[in-house]
Amino acid sequence: MVKVVISLIKADVGSYPGHSLVHPALVEIANKELSSAKLSEIITDYKVLTVGDDLQLMMSHQKGVDSSEIHELAWNTFMKATEVAKELKLYGAGQDMLSDAFSGNVKGMGPGVAEMEFTERQGEPLIAFMMDKTEPGAFNLPIYRMFADPFNTAGLIIDPSMHGGFKFEVWDIVDHKKVFLNTPEETYEILALIGAKSRYVIKRVFPKDNPKLPSDEPVAVISTDKLSQIAGQYVGKDDPVALVRAQSGLPAVGEVLEPFAFPHLVSGWMRGSHNGPLMPVGFNQAQCTRFDGPPRVIAAGFQIANGTLVGPVDMFADVAYDYTRKKAQEITEYMRRHGPFEPHRLPMEDMEYTALPKILAKLEDRFEPTE
Repeated sequence: MVKVVISLIKADVGSYPGHSLVHPALVEIANKELSSAKLSEIITDYKVLTVGDDLQLMMSHQKGVDSSEIHELAWNTFMKATEVAKELKLYGAGQDMLSDAFSGNVKGMGPGVAEMEFTERQGEPLIAFMMDKTEPGAFNLPIYRMFADPFNTAGLIIDPSMHGGFKFEVWDIVDHKKVFLNTPEETYEILALIGAKSRYVIKRVFPKDNPKLPSDEPVAVISTDKLSQIAGQYVGKDDPVALVRAQSGLPAVGEVLEPFAFPHLVSGWMRGSHNGPLMPVGFNQAQCTRFDGPPRVIAAGFQIANGTLVGPVDMFADVAYDYTRKKAQEITEYMRRHGPFEPHRLPMEDMEYTALPKILAKLEDRFEPTE
C-alpha cells in the first residue's frame, strides 16, 4: 500500500483591499512555484486555494512530515508572493513571515501547518478545512463532534469498527505541553480542556482499537500556531487549517461536515479582538468584509489516489448550508450591536497582545485608590 504525506501550509502574505482577499497575482505565483516542484518530482501533486486573505498551499509527497525540503518550498513560495504583494502595495504584505531567513522548518516562523502521513486505503476521502479571521481553538468543537459525539456521527453507534473510540492529542498552547486522552472513557476530561479553546486545542486524532486502521496514523490534524505568541504582539489572525480523513472505519464525509451546520462562536474577527459565529461558505463566498468578517470556513473535498489530489470539491457550496449561513448572519447582527462591550469584544486576558496594554500603560499614572 502507498504511504503518502499531505501538507497544508498557509500564510497571509498580502491582501486587498485591507484583509479581504488574496490577489490573483499571488495565486499565480504559487501555482507556478508548485508546478515547477511537481515537474522536479519534489512533490507528487498540489492545489493552491484561498480563503479570505490567506494563501493556502496543499501538497502531496513522500518526504515525511516536517520535511525541510517541503517546508522550504512553501517558505520560498510565500516569500516570492510577498515580493509581488509589496510591489502591488497589498495590505499586510508578508505579515505572516516573521523572519527573513528560512531555518529548516516553517513552524514558529509565521505560516500555519497541518500535515499527516498515512497509508492510502482502497478509497481515501480527505477534507481540507481552511478558516479565516479566527484561532486554532475554533476547530475544537467540530473535531470533537466528528470523532466523539454520537448525536453528530451516527457511525459511532452503527459502525462496530468505531466502537473502540479515538485518541485525542490536546495541546496546551500557553505552557507548550500536550496530553493524550481517549474517548469514550475520558470524554469529560477532554471537554474540560477543549472548552477553554484559547488555551487547549486539539492537535491530532488517532483511531483506537479500530480493525480497519493503524493506531499510529492520524485521521485528523489541525494547525496550532499562535502568531501573537510568536511575535509578542498582535500581527494578524491565526486562521487555522485542518485535514480530516473520512469513511471506512471513520466518520462519513457527511458526518465530518455536519458540525459546521452549527455556526458556533469563535474568537478573532475584527483586529483579532471579537467573538463571532463561524460561517461555512463556498469558495466564492470566502471574502470577509463585514467588520472584516464574520469568521469563515471553507471545505475542500478530495479523493487521494497514489498521492494525486483528485479534487477539490467545494463541499459547503450546498443550499443545505443556507440556513446555517442565515443563522450566522443573525448572530453577527446580534453580536455587533454590543459594539466594544463583552461578550462581543474578547475578555481582558485574551486582549494581551492587542493595543489594549498600550492604552492601559498610558492611563496607569491616572489611576487612584478607591479608598
